[in-house]
Amino acid sequence: MYPLGNQFIIDYTKSIANPKNIIKGQKFRITVLTERLLRLEYSNSGTFIDAPTQFAYRRDFKQPLFTVRQDNKFLQITTKYFSLEYTKEASFDGGKLDPMKNLKIKLQNHDKTWYYHHPEARNFYGINIAVDTKKAPDKVQKALYSIDGFASFDDSNHFVFQPDGTLTPRPSGDIDIYVFLYEKDFQLALKDYFYLTGEPPLLPRYALGTWWSRNKSYTQNEILEVIEDFKQSDIPLAVFLFDKDWHVRQIGEEKLDTGYTFNQNLLPNPVELFQKIHEENIKIGLNINPKQGIYPHEAFYAQACSYLGITGNKIIMFDPLNPKFLDIYMKIFLHPLENIGVDFFWNDYDLENYQYLWLLNHYQYLDSGRNPNKRSMLLARNGLIASHRYPVLYSGKTEVSWEMLRKIPFYNMNAANGGVSWWSHDIGGNHGGIEESELYIRYVELGVFSPIVRFNAARGVYYKKEPWLWDIKTKTIVSKYLNLRSRLIPYLYTEAYNYYKDGKPLIEPFYYKNEWVYDDVVYRNQYFFGSQLLIAPILDRKDTVMNRTIQKFYIPDGTWYDFKTGKKFPGNKKYVSFYQEEDYPIFAKSGAIIPLAGVESSKSYENPKELEIHIFPGQNNSYVLFEDDGISGKYKDGFFLKTLIDYNYLKNNYTVIIRSIEGKSGVVAPTRDYKIRFRNTKFSNQVSAYFNDQICEISTYIEENDFVVDIKNIPTIGQLTVNCKGSDIEISAVRLINEDINNILLDLKIDTILKEKIAEVLFNNSDIKKKRISIRKLRTSGLSREHMKLFLKLLEYIEQI
Repeated sequence: MYPLGNQFIIDYTKSIANPKNIIKGQKFRITVLTERLLRLEYSNSGTFIDAPTQFAYRRDFKQPLFTVRQDNKFLQITTKYFSLEYTKEASFDGGKLDPMKNLKIKLQNHDKTWYYHHPEARNFYGINIAVDTKKAPDKVQKALYSIDGFASFDDSNHFVFQPDGTLTPRPSGDIDIYVFLYEKDFQLALKDYFYLTGEPPLLPRYALGTWWSRNKSYTQNEILEVIEDFKQSDIPLAVFLFDKDWHVRQIGEEKLDTGYTFNQNLLPNPVELFQKIHEENIKIGLNINPKQGIYPHEAFYAQACSYLGITGNKIIMFDPLNPKFLDIYMKIFLHPLENIGVDFFWNDYDLENYQYLWLLNHYQYLDSGRNPNKRSMLLARNGLIASHRYPVLYSGKTEVSWEMLRKIPFYNMNAANGGVSWWSHDIGGNHGGIEESELYIRYVELGVFSPIVRFNAARGVYYKKEPWLWDIKTKTIVSKYLNLRSRLIPYLYTEAYNYYKDGKPLIEPFYYKNEWVYDDVVYRNQYFFGSQLLIAPILDRKDTVMNRTIQKFYIPDGTWYDFKTGKKFPGNKKYVSFYQEEDYPIFAKSGAIIPLAGVESSKSYENPKELEIHIFPGQNNSYVLFEDDGISGKYKDGFFLKTLIDYNYLKNNYTVIIRSIEGKSGVVAPTRDYKIRFRNTKFSNQVSAYFNDQICEISTYIEENDFVVDIKNIPTIGQLTVNCKGSDIEISAVRLINEDINNILLDLKIDTILKEKIAEVLFNNSDIKKKRISIRKLRTSGLSREHMKLFLKLLEYIEQI
């Protein structure tokens, strides 16, 4: 065995199942891992594997409740979720005529039955290796979510880990399958899945900010100019991601994608450059693609040859199955780059062999976290096997188009079906297409409410990904949304922790709770963004006459509020709204608590000194804010702070309690400023605030439709209590479609007197049929044909409401 390092060793003790959970024969072994999860093994040689595999890390589940009935021929295993029947020692495959003859598993509360080679046609599946499928194999990751209530994963052909962390093939012909039988309890199935395969890691906090990358031969000065442009545009930047040209690429007639030695013509002093980038509180990612091997021009080539015993100035061939190659690749070529300031790598291996892709992702990701003061991080394409373990996933080079924009929400949701949250797309698209303002804005808005905000563009002068290259309107909107993203990081980082700790995905498809939506192209792209927000992404062009996008969405159970305006939307109802480019369908649920960084604190991705907490009325709620240093693994040892934000709602009497409940002092600043923003609330002069038992000085004011309470210099350890009460202080603010239509009418370039006539028709109490007739008659008053069609269309929406 070759010692790669302790960071690659998998815990063998946890891969061995509890003997009490196992029913075994000469050729079969069935393990009841949980009430919802089975492992089915069949081996003609009677050899079974207890070692961890690429897919399964841990099988040491506690003993679940199950019953076994068996004799010499038959076996029945029953839990509250399923009943398994098996003819002992028989092949799992019953044949084409009766596939359930030897083995079948019936769900207890449904008429669904799983059997070996079941097509699982109602599985929603996950994601493929990348979106740029012209380059990527059309291979899709198996998902856990199915409306049948079961899903299986075949582990038979995956590599097996050795004690030193290297991998070897397993015997062919044996069967090793995991079957999840969860009925409607998908969240519990996810919990089982993450324990079996390894929990999703906690991302570094900076990864939730804005990333910049471009396939361009940047010089050292040009990189610093881009960073300065972000500052001058008042857009926080968290990551600068170097594409291929940072390293030497031209060797004779050959153009390389592989390289580890800086191009001195472009970057003569990378140490100084990286230091300046870090001084701006920006992290550095570096594109790496080892597929072409290691060439003699590389700075550490001679050292690698000496280590491997290679002579003759040969190319060192790429071989991720060879532990010695992996060793020199990481220790001799990657570690020195980290030592001068590279924070993480972008594994841009381009899919010639997806098994090699997985191996690179696995080893590079674990290696990046070998220092306990630095959390693991990687950007790479999807390696398909338990890919939630290796964030962040890169969707490949995408086209600049509305068609591509329409695909992104569905990709993000399909990723969630397989337990993956950190899926990253090129904001604005990467190449081709037509650069247009509206498309760019909608890409950015969707990106802000996606897991990762990463800009990337192909080579070419005319790709406009830089916000400052656009007109003032576009730049202003994009800047506003990217700043909102930065302000959302306290919320997003807490949701990232909940994903790591409890398996709750950042993006939850709307169809999890509303299955009918999956087949409805109008509503199926909606999703929950963390625990408090609902997004209905805009994916189509605007109506040029009304200068707005016509957006249909469905509001689920309860009451929801437009995040920007505070307008109220009663649930279980379909809606139509009209969105200008600066607006986006973001909804907060009744009682939602959303912690944002203050405006000044949002310039950095670090724990904010100012916290602005948005609280929506309507019902009680609580939210636990998670904070740590954002970069190390110390949170696993208790170096974090959890702060409970508890909202007690009574009509005209709101109480908010903010108190530290778990962790250590010193993790965040000793004091912070709080801005409590009571949404849709009128001014109240009956406000009190206490820290522990001491009265706090406060300032209160109205901002748009919100009542704001400002409190300065409050210790982060202890309890802050704020009470706000008065008579009739909650603003109803129910959204009315007539208000939307009136705003459209205000903006249209139509004669003002004619607008009065149109309004009189639209907003009178006559029936829709008479209104249509009256609108058509206005042609004689100068109403153009295109405006007539617009108002007839708007009448249709009024009729639907």
